[in-house]
Amino acid sequence: MKHLPKHLRPRWRYLAVHVETWPDADFDRRDFQRSIWFAAQNLLGDAGSADADLKVLQFEFEEGVGEAIVRARHGHADEARAALACIDEIRGDKIGLRVAGISGTVRACEEKYLRGGGQIPDERKVVFEDAPRSAVERDGLLDVRTDGAFAGATELDFE
Repeated sequence: MKHLPKHLRPRWRYLAVHVETWPDADFDRRDFQRSIWFAAQNLLGDAGSADADLKVLQFEFEEGVGEAIVRARHGHADEARAALACIDEIRGDKIGLRVAGISGTVRACEEKYLRGGGQIPDERKVVFEDAPRSAVERDGLLDVRTDGAFAGATELDFE
């Protein structure tokens, strides 16, 4: 079967997405893709979500931080951003998504907006609520483990 001529091929835009959540969150690429589909369908409707055709091409997630590349049809990047903004949890884990940028190729998306944008978290011991606890540090912020959950804190919260 022959390929379509270049002017008839679909054109795409690639969104670089930074993912942040609590360090104990557990979900994978499939869960992330499913959340994007549901958010797009709820926001844009069946026809709009099929038109935008959102797909996760790359996904890396570890210890509460990650990156993804989401593909959307040309002309539907704004709808894709809006659908991503509607996602606030995946499999019961609260999540924060930030679109770092939009590009016309996967390679440009990786080089401009991903790879090294997220800092590798460090584990350290802190005293919080008059008790020694473990905390995960990222970008000057600390996620302190408290009785099976996490609490967000900054350096000013510790003495």
